[in-house]
Amino acid sequence: MQNYENDVIAWANEQAAFIRAGRFDLLDIEHIADEIEDVGKSEKRELRSRIAVLLTHLLKWQFQPERRGNSWQRTIKTQRKEIAAHITNTPSLKAEISNQDWWESVWADTLIIATKETGLNFDDFPEECPWEYQDVVNPEFWPN
Repeated sequence: MQNYENDVIAWANEQAAFIRAGRFDLLDIEHIADEIEDVGKSEKRELRSRIAVLLTHLLKWQFQPERRGNSWQRTIKTQRKEIAAHITNTPSLKAEISNQDWWESVWADTLIIATKETGLNFDDFPEECPWEYQDVVNPEFWPN
């Protein structure tokens, strides 16, 4: 039997083979449960990352209008599409979006990224996200 700690890929393939063969007695239930939980965490991390990238680019769009270009526009459009697809494919993530603590944490990440990418100071940006989620993902919304 494969060891979870030594080679998680080989272990996962072996666990899948056990399930397909109906060999439930050989399953490593505890680690399977951990991996299933990790899938959910990974989905949340991806959404968080995509929203932070989108918010960062919206801040750059608003605060550095002289630097606006196709690259920023493309990133904004791409992140909006990917976020929409992610929410469609994993509707339970909507709960994250309505969680105020989660949103504040994403905004904190956004400010760190934005200050690094723009050279502006934290104080140059709003303390809280100035936009509603529906505006952020709206393809027609472009902050001035």
